[in-house]
Amino acid sequence: MIRLFTALEIPDEIAERLVRLQRGIEGARWIEQEDFHITLRFIGDIPEDVADDVDAALAEIPFTPFELELEGVGAFGGTKPHAVWAGVKMTEPLKLLQQRHESAIRRAGPPPETRNYTPHVTLARLRGREADEVYRYIEANNLFASPRFEVTRAVLFSSRASTGGGPYVVERTYPDETFGEED
Repeated sequence: MIRLFTALEIPDEIAERLVRLQRGIEGARWIEQEDFHITLRFIGDIPEDVADDVDAALAEIPFTPFELELEGVGAFGGTKPHAVWAGVKMTEPLKLLQQRHESAIRRAGPPPETRNYTPHVTLARLRGREADEVYRYIEANNLFASPRFEVTRAVLFSSRASTGGGPYVVERTYPDETFGEED
């Protein structure tokens, strides 16, 4: 079994801006800069042969570079927040790519994602935090915005079956950067 998800990487200069947001919630488990990403589709634990089918299906998706920008912060969990995040401004290319990943992964065998897609970069995981403290954090950082950045590939990552999942390992990129290289 292997735990997989597809995502977009965050350029270093944008990640450095995100790191500056990582303060102000006591006891938060802040995500390491190198683990920042925008999930397209969490796949979960699947057998190796299904992972091969997922890879083949993802490799068929056409990819054209596009731009994204981050804006605002928020939390998942309502009155019992369990994560804080930086938002990703939804664009048509992002929406289309995410839908194509969802369709390809379903065709390969894993069950459909039941949650609505909310593009974001997780900044911290929380346990037992008071909602008021998290709301104050959001209020203090809600004007966060990043410059636009270019997305040049999607990535199939593997992760550990643990709290937080990192460190993440690049298993494959789409488009495949080794395509056309000589051995």
